[in-house]
Parts: sequence; C-alpha cells; structure tokens
Amino acid sequence: MLKDVIASHNLTTTAKTAPLFSRLGAFLLTVGMVMVFFVSQLLGVYVAGKLVLPATKNATVADIFFFGSNDGTVVSLSIIIGCVLLVAISILVIRLRGGNSRQYLALKPFSFAVGMGMLGLLLIFMIGSQALTYLLDETPLVFVDPLYQSVSSVWLLVFAMVIVAPLYEELIFRGILWSAIAEQFAVPSSSEYRGAVVASMVTSLIFAVIHVQYGIYEISTIVVLALIFCYARVKSGSLLLPMLLHIVNNGAAMWLYITQVA
Repeated sequence: MLKDVIASHNLTTTAKTAPLFSRLGAFLLTVGMVMVFFVSQLLGVYVAGKLVLPATKNATVADIFFFGSNDGTVVSLSIIIGCVLLVAISILVIRLRGGNSRQYLALKPFSFAVGMGMLGLLLIFMIGSQALTYLLDETPLVFVDPLYQSVSSVWLLVFAMVIVAPLYEELIFRGILWSAIAEQFAVPSSSEYRGAVVASMVTSLIFAVIHVQYGIYEISTIVVLALIFCYARVKSGSLLLPMLLHIVNNGAAMWLYITQVA
C-alpha cells in the first residue's frame, strides 16, 4: 500500500534531482540536528529563565536550568525560542546546500480527501491509545503538572505545546531529516519505497527517544504516532498535513489534561 502511494504521488522530494546530502552528510545532519535540538532547548530555558525567574542575577547556570525546566512560563518561552532557532538553522542548512527550502521540506498544499482520511486514522489511534492508557492506569502527562501550576497564563502553555512544538518538531523530523534520509534511495526511482520506509523508521525512533520526559509505554506510543505522521507526509506529499495532525493530537491531549485538573 505504501509503495503504491509513493509511486502515484512521486513523494520523494528529490527523486528527479541529485541528493542534497551525501550518505555521510545525511548521517552528520541527523546527529547534528538532534544535538541542535537539545542545545536549542537548553539555550531557550536559559534565556527565558534569565528573563522570567526572580533573583537570577546571582543564580548559577545549574540553578536556572533546574528551576526554569519546572516553570511553565520559562518552558513555554523556551519552546518558542527553540522553534525560531531550529527553523532558521534548518532553512539555512538547506540553502547552504543549494536547495529550495519550500520544496525540500514539502511545504505545499495537500488533498482535502487525503487530509480527512489521515485525520480519521489519527482519531482511531487516539481513541485506542487513550483506552489502553486507561486500562494500564498510565499518566503520560504527569510532567505537565508543575508547568501548568506555575505558568503565568495557561494560554501561553497551550500555545507553546499545542501549536509551536508540533511545527518545529515536524519541520525537523518529517521535514529536513526525513528528506535527507529518503533521498539516499531516490536513484534508481524503484528505491523510493525503501527510502520512505527507512526515513520513516529512523526519524520515528529518534523522535520517540528525544522525548526523555516520558516512560517506556509513552515512548512506544510516540513511535506509532510518529509513523502515522510519516505516512501522512508520504500519502499527501506535504509536510503541512503532519503538522496539522500533530497539532490536533497535542491539542486533544492538552484538552483532556486541563479538563482533568480543572
């Protein structure tokens, strides 16, 4: 099924051109972007902490990271700061390699029918995941408790976690990294299917592992969720659909959390 989708939609963004990155380049890009992902988060917490936390003049860097990572306002602002940095770096890297960022990141419209179909698939996953979470008595959003209790405005936290975080996470994992890995199999064209599968598996596993705030159960569900986002990227030929699906997923999770604690 995935192979037919790729063939009909010509989804590998660089199928008709030479790969933007060599295999070594794709590997280094993957490692580098993961490192930049964490560094941008730390930098965001530090900058936001210096601006928001009281009495930071004499505070150590460790103090700022410790208290900032548990402060909802600081974390929300750090997500926004990290988004700006990661988007800028991603676009810069693509342009330095001589690529077209809109084309390479698949920032283009998608079919309404495909969008509705993928939304239906996501809803099935969300219902099943929620049922399993209830049966196993898991609390996947327990890390949000201190953030929710300390944020200056709940809407700031919602904006950061529901809107901003999905945008830059998709840009990295289903965007630049997915394309860089998939294009390694773009020639011959018969290898596009393998490229999509490899790119989807690798980026989904990395995407799950970087969510260090979660446990094993949550990480396993994130892998499945990430694969759904990858399939949406493949099915639609657009990164915009995974972005919207990611926002829907995070929005539903945040809504459930707020209704439970309110």
